[in-house]
Amino acid sequence: MATWDDVRRLALALPETEEGTAYGQPAWKVRGKLFVWDRPLRARDREDLGDDAPDGPILGARVEHLGAKEALLADDPGVFFTTPHFDGHASVLVRLDVIGVDELAELIEEAWLARAPTRLAQQHLGR
Repeated sequence: MATWDDVRRLALALPETEEGTAYGQPAWKVRGKLFVWDRPLRARDREDLGDDAPDGPILGARVEHLGAKEALLADDPGVFFTTPHFDGHASVLVRLDVIGVDELAELIEEAWLARAPTRLAQQHLGR
C-alpha cells in the first residue's frame, strides 16, 4: 500500500519536479506541466461510479497516450480506473491504498516522462 509520502518522495526524486497545488490539492509538475496529483472523487464521480466508487485516497496520473490508459485500465481494474470526466484524456485514476510502492514508482516515472520536455526526459533515461 502506497501513501502520499511515497508519492511526494518519488515525484520529487525526478529532475526539475516542483510540488504545488492544482484545484487546491497537492500536485507535482515538471517545468510547469502537471504529471501526478491528488484527485479526490467529486459528487458527480461518485454518482457515475455508483457502488464501484472507492473510498480511499485517489491519485491522478498522466499517461503517454490513450492506448496506455486503456492498457492500465484493462491490466488491473482493482488499482486503475477512470470516470467520464477523464474520457478522451490521457490520464488514469489510481487507488493509492491498493497500489504497491514499486508499481507506483513506475507509474510516476512514466507520468513524468509523458510530460517532461524531450531533452530532459532523454537526459534522465541516459543515466
